[in-house]
Formats: sequence, C-alpha cells, structure tokens
Amino acid sequence: MDSDHKFLMTRIAGGDKQALAALYRALERPVYRFIVSRLNDPHEANDILHDVFMDVWRSAGRFEGRSKVQTWIFGIAYRKSIDAMRKRGRMDLTDETVEMVDDSPDAVTCLAAGQEAEHVRHCLETLKDDHKSAITLAFYQDMTYGEIAEVAGVPEGTIKTRIFHAKKLLLRCLSGRVERGVAR
Repeated sequence: MDSDHKFLMTRIAGGDKQALAALYRALERPVYRFIVSRLNDPHEANDILHDVFMDVWRSAGRFEGRSKVQTWIFGIAYRKSIDAMRKRGRMDLTDETVEMVDDSPDAVTCLAAGQEAEHVRHCLETLKDDHKSAITLAFYQDMTYGEIAEVAGVPEGTIKTRIFHAKKLLLRCLSGRVERGVAR
C-alpha cells in the first residue's frame, strides 16, 4: 500500500494530476475523519482537507520518503488543524463529533452499537486534544507510536505517555457508565 502511495507521490512531483486524484481517493476519508475528530466542524474539515491536498500537490517534490506517505499527509493535516484551532482562539474542543451512520440490517444491534459508540465518542471528547489525537491516530488510523510522534512533532516517548494516560482516562469514563448500570 505505501509503495503505491510513494509511486503516486513521485508522479505527483512530476505534475501528474491523475496521480493526485488517485492519492486523494485513497486517503480522503481517513484524513477527513481525522480532521473532523479534531475540529468537530465538517465544513471547516472539508476546507482543510482541500488545503492538505493542495500542499501535497505543491510540495510532493520535497517528500523524501523517510516516513510513510500517509504519515506525512496526516502531519500536514495535524498542523493545519492546529492552525485552525488557534485562529478560533481555542484548543480544547467540547462540541460533539459528527454521527456516523450504521447501515447494519439488525436494528437492535444498530441501536446498541450506536449507544456504545455515542458513549465512546463522549469519553473521547473528555480527553485533552493531544490525548484525543494520539488515540485517534493509534486506534482509528492504525498508526505506530513512531508515526504518531512524527505527525505530532514530538518524541515517541511522549506519544506512549499520552496514549497510556488517555487509555486510563477512557477506561475510567467507560467503566463509570457500567457502574451506573447504563450498560450491561
């Protein structure tokens, strides 16, 4: 997969717009979901997604291949998201995330899964932005600690610490629901 992305980056660096379109199709959804998870604004996330891929187009020739293409692109998205939050004048987000539609045919399963997903989203929203980003990249984007560290521009040990603390906080939040008798 990454070799495909590197091949596309080489073509993009040479001015191939079809290669950019192919890379966009391959990474649009995960990058968009990541941006929305940080900003909680689908419209602004669309604008930033566009900006991210414009940066890919402009700077593909400077991609050195020291990381995965996906990691490099998520790094661009991470920095652009931080810039957007700074422009808003806030770093802690409390708005709810965009609901994802579950098209499972079993309505009871969908309802239970939706309630659990809503609680997980609620618990994720209680985390500080750095913790939420680390968890999102680790568990929703399946990135390694090293890749997350590269995206965030911090040492790998910092990411390990963030994920450790975030997991403890999530467990506390999620287990609080069980103790209150909400989940079975």
